[in-house]
Amino acid sequence: QVLLVESGGGSVQAGGSLRLSCAASGRTLNSYAMAWFRQAPGKEREFVAAVRWSADRLYYADSVKGRFTISKDNAKNTVYLQMNTLKPEDTAVYYCAADLTGVGRSYWEYDYWGQGTQVTVSS
Repeated sequence: QVLLVESGGGSVQAGGSLRLSCAASGRTLNSYAMAWFRQAPGKEREFVAAVRWSADRLYYADSVKGRFTISKDNAKNTVYLQMNTLKPEDTAVYYCAADLTGVGRSYWEYDYWGQGTQVTVSS
């Protein structure tokens, strides 16, 4: 069992920045892919970014490439999402996810989820 706890959400004006954190605990995470997804009201949960725990390959959705950065701290079992130049369309609940089978871009490919943290960007 893997427990994921997100933090760092909040409200910010367009052009601002936020950093989300996802603290993971439970089984060893050396083989897990870690990802961020987001879900806006009335929309499907969409992929934002991902990283393999044991590698440095990073994956991003086109909509956030160049603005968001995913990173990890193995010693702290924590994954971060640095979000810069935020736009109103980035407003959503952001979720951290983990999976053993590898990096995927669909939410159904992930077995473990955090509770989510709200990000609101005003224009």
